[in-house]
Amino acid sequence: MSYALSVVPCASYEDREAEAALRAALEPIGGLDFVRPGMRVAVKLNLVAAMRPETAATVHPALICALTRLLRERGAEVVLGDSPGGLYNAAALHRVYEVCGVKAAEEYGAELNQDFSQVEADFPAGRQARRFPYTGWLQKADAIIDFCKLKSHGMMGITCAVKNFFGSIPGMNKPEFHYRFPRPEDFADLLVDLYEHAAPRLCICDAVVAMEGNGPTQGTPRPMGCLLASRNGHLLDLAAAELVGMSPERIPTLKAAIGRGLCPPSLAGVPVSGSLEPFRAPDFKTVPAQESVAFLRFGSGLLGKAVDRLARRLLTPYPGLEEGCIGCGKCAATCPAKAITMKNQRPRIGRKRCIHCFCCQEFCPKGAMQAQRTRIARILGR
Repeated sequence: MSYALSVVPCASYEDREAEAALRAALEPIGGLDFVRPGMRVAVKLNLVAAMRPETAATVHPALICALTRLLRERGAEVVLGDSPGGLYNAAALHRVYEVCGVKAAEEYGAELNQDFSQVEADFPAGRQARRFPYTGWLQKADAIIDFCKLKSHGMMGITCAVKNFFGSIPGMNKPEFHYRFPRPEDFADLLVDLYEHAAPRLCICDAVVAMEGNGPTQGTPRPMGCLLASRNGHLLDLAAAELVGMSPERIPTLKAAIGRGLCPPSLAGVPVSGSLEPFRAPDFKTVPAQESVAFLRFGSGLLGKAVDRLARRLLTPYPGLEEGCIGCGKCAATCPAKAITMKNQRPRIGRKRCIHCFCCQEFCPKGAMQAQRTRIARILGR
């Protein structure tokens, strides 16, 4: 039987267990049958920042090494990379590769991407991204593998297979896209466009240890004990949502994909190898998300639009400063809307300019900037 989705246990990142689990996850969905000798395979990792593997912010190097070995067995050239936020150059990525442990894969024949060129990509079928800057190394690949990490996310609820392709936009171009698409539903359509344009041949999710809470960089590691694999990233995201107890309606990228006919509304009827049941985490801590507000519609008339704007203003989560701020100013530097200014080494957020993209929350090195619900939202939540 041919399966569309695979779920396998993987309790640790010990080398032999990681490779055995990866083989077991790939076999039911056709494995690496598409790989031919000499093929250049780009593995698009989630390397959001220079963070050590134990933080659970990036794909674990043990799994990266295991996948490299499997691809090299089939005679492929393997290139690993990503475009995190910030500078996209050799110096910045060298540090990311070093700290995240990715350099270990060189021992098994992988190449760490050193091509930091960008090209203009055309995607006429896109809803939001019909023409956009694109990382050149992905453009030059014969096939792309999407290797993502399961984490909570301030704007999109979770980050997994589809959200991973925001990393196909060269680093310094990312703020422009946040600013152009501040509404979560529009940004979600952009992400779906980027994923569909890249058309990865295979998607794998590291959910051995996920990240919950203040994700996608400053959350808490959460052991989940499994790997997910699929040829369809939307299906993989659907399975990830079920693992953490979130409905597709609460995840803008899934809602967009379902609305576009790219994904079923549930896994009912989807042939799945393995079971999600042993790995479900209904108490998984998520970031206060804004999707319930983003998709509110009170009508197309003047009154409906006015109520819609008021609801968004009163209910949309916002970034707020918690304990631990060191006054580094990174939040101000990464804010696409320039809504943050520094005063006496403390960030001040201009609420009227804030577009609720949570870049400040994502890239705060100390986790001091966090997504917060408004007072009215907290009252209604009770």
